[in-house]
Amino acid sequence: MGWHGESLIGFDLETTGTEPLESRIVTAAVVEVRGGTVAGSRLWLADPGVRIPAQASAIHGISNERAAAEGRPAREVADEVAGLLVENWARGVPVVAYNAAFDLTLLSAELARHGLPALGDRMAALTGDGGIGPVVDPLTIDRAVDRYRRGKRTLEAVCVEYGVVLDGAHEASADALAAVHVALAIAERHPSIAALGLPELHQEQVRWYADWATGFQEFLRSKGTPDAVVDPAWPVRAPGAVVGGS
Repeated sequence: MGWHGESLIGFDLETTGTEPLESRIVTAAVVEVRGGTVAGSRLWLADPGVRIPAQASAIHGISNERAAAEGRPAREVADEVAGLLVENWARGVPVVAYNAAFDLTLLSAELARHGLPALGDRMAALTGDGGIGPVVDPLTIDRAVDRYRRGKRTLEAVCVEYGVVLDGAHEASADALAAVHVALAIAERHPSIAALGLPELHQEQVRWYADWATGFQEFLRSKGTPDAVVDPAWPVRAPGAVVGGS
């Protein structure tokens, strides 16, 4: 049985914006899936400490009033989410996140903002190794295995491509679960992906993402943005790095 037949941890954030080094957590979800079935889930609502732009509220449905009245301090939410992810990594359980470089970079920025231990430091404390992962990013894998497919690569579009039902797009729990189901569908369609061990799959995604970033940077420069820079780091971007979209 490969990685796709073991426990998987779906992870998703809904946020105040699209820039992970500046945006804040509004909701977070961690969903455990075993054999394609949900075995447990947690959902957090945070008070981000800044106003939620109307554009963001229109997407995920969380208003400033609700976040302030019902949300927990963002520091507590970031700390608990990071702790849960690291606990699973320490057990060898992969975290599945669609466009992982966005969610994990944003979480890392929140930890730094609140003076909390970084993901790598937490891993080092538990395992003696500061490397984070394994991470499974269906977006990065899909780009690699079906590079020339036309159309969008949003979670909604890729769910349609792989026949995954997405109920309640942009609700963190729904998106986290859909990311896991897309990962499973990719593994089923592409046996070469299913056959990889988790450490190898993680490292392949590092390479695939860097290749994509290089190509996307060249595309942007060819379209009139000569100074465009797309950070090739995955699954966490460096502070100050330019973000590439999905």
